[in-house]
Amino acid sequence: MAPATMNGKVEKIERTGGCLCGSVRYVVTGAPLRVGLCHCQDCKRTSGSTYSAFAVWPRSAYQCKGELAAFNGRGFCPACGSRVVNLRDDEAEIMTGTLDDAPNDLLPTYELWTPRREAWLHNLPWADQFAGDRTEEGQNWREARRV
Repeated sequence: MAPATMNGKVEKIERTGGCLCGSVRYVVTGAPLRVGLCHCQDCKRTSGSTYSAFAVWPRSAYQCKGELAAFNGRGFCPACGSRVVNLRDDEAEIMTGTLDDAPNDLLPTYELWTPRREAWLHNLPWADQFAGDRTEEGQNWREARRV
């Protein structure tokens, strides 16, 4: 999604989303820092799917209304159980399935834990492939071991 323009001025994109029951609502502003897929066992179990899809924004670009509960850093709605966000000191990792509008413009640029990807899923040919997390032993994620 390109930034909206009005009278020649570029306006920041705002995306909204929330949980299944509507108790948790959020807004993220601007473009995400990165978009990815994770095939690790934790993401499979917490998402109830074969992988999780997420987009990461600066924490300052994220605003939330409603109460979030958390388990191991994963924020979810205590009423309906929807996993919504992973919050870190400086980042908000939004589960893209919780966005109100289909995130067709948020293409993943990397995949994590690819050895655990289901055999019937193919890698994204344009995306970096990582055997584990985007950081390994303190390395920058761009320097992490690629598959």
